[in-house]
Amino acid sequence: MLGKVKSLFSVQQLGLVVIILLLGVVMTIFAGSHVDRLSGHTVNNFLNPTTLIQIATDTSFFAIMAVGMTMVIISAGIDLSVGSIYAMSAVLMSLVLQKFTHAPPFEQVMLGVILSCGIGVVAGFLNGIMVCRLGVHPFIITLGTMWVYRGIAFVTTKAMSILVPDSLTHVAKANLGLRRDLFPVPMLVMLTVTVVGALFLQKTTWGRRIFAVGGNIEAAKYSGLPINRILTSVYVIAGLCAGISAFVGTSFYGSSSSGDASGYELYVIASAVVGGASLNGGKGSAVGAMLGALLIVMIRQAIRTLNLDQNYEWIIIGVAIVVSVVLDRWSTVQAQRHLMRARQ
Repeated sequence: MLGKVKSLFSVQQLGLVVIILLLGVVMTIFAGSHVDRLSGHTVNNFLNPTTLIQIATDTSFFAIMAVGMTMVIISAGIDLSVGSIYAMSAVLMSLVLQKFTHAPPFEQVMLGVILSCGIGVVAGFLNGIMVCRLGVHPFIITLGTMWVYRGIAFVTTKAMSILVPDSLTHVAKANLGLRRDLFPVPMLVMLTVTVVGALFLQKTTWGRRIFAVGGNIEAAKYSGLPINRILTSVYVIAGLCAGISAFVGTSFYGSSSSGDASGYELYVIASAVVGGASLNGGKGSAVGAMLGALLIVMIRQAIRTLNLDQNYEWIIIGVAIVVSVVLDRWSTVQAQRHLMRARQ
């Protein structure tokens, strides 16, 4: 029994889970209550199905991209263009779908998935190729492509919103047997991407190679690993995750514009870092990225629910990032000291 408890407390994400639960308790106590318009019962302003599903929905758009970002950070890279890839994928998908308004609903949905994910993959592939071939730091490459992709979205739409077919919205807002005001599809997509990402990183050879490259790229080279292919693949995965998020978000809200996901890259990177990904590379997890995104969204929700000044949102999230980086650095130093003592 004691061994199981120790094993539980050694899990990296346990601290995040505890903080999320404590934040949930605080909001439950201080949020107040209101009368539910459907049931007529008095419910807590935070602890009710509508608010919880909404938090999960808001989290999903960040968390899906954070899973891909985590893989980039594990490889010791960074991708500032994910928000712009989201916008470009969303608007190009919407523009093409406007030509297929009379197609059967299933074909519209499948075409939307293929277009959004395909555009994200192509954009991520271009990022990866430039990072590997040009020998320029990924911060600079993706900073440039962030503006390029956002500019493409702006030019193609002329800053106008583009509606998507109702068939996509019906899929994203399917209640799946729940109350008519509950839409769990984005949450389910988030959980699916997280599980697939976790299995890929932990159970596949390619996932372990990503950790190896991020942990020590020189050792990986001498081991004969295909460095360029591995590094390109993580940017492709990040682009794919941005495309998935773009499809889900655009379908859920029913339209897209060149301003979509503006600033998302900061939330996505913050989610990965708060979730335990090390900016030095070689460390991170898909589950941690999802929990990091959930914590950030819950902080934003707490500020609104508790009627606090929303200007404090940036301060709190910034402090959370700094604390996460400091703790990561501290744990790395402690691990190195223990290793040196063991060798002595």
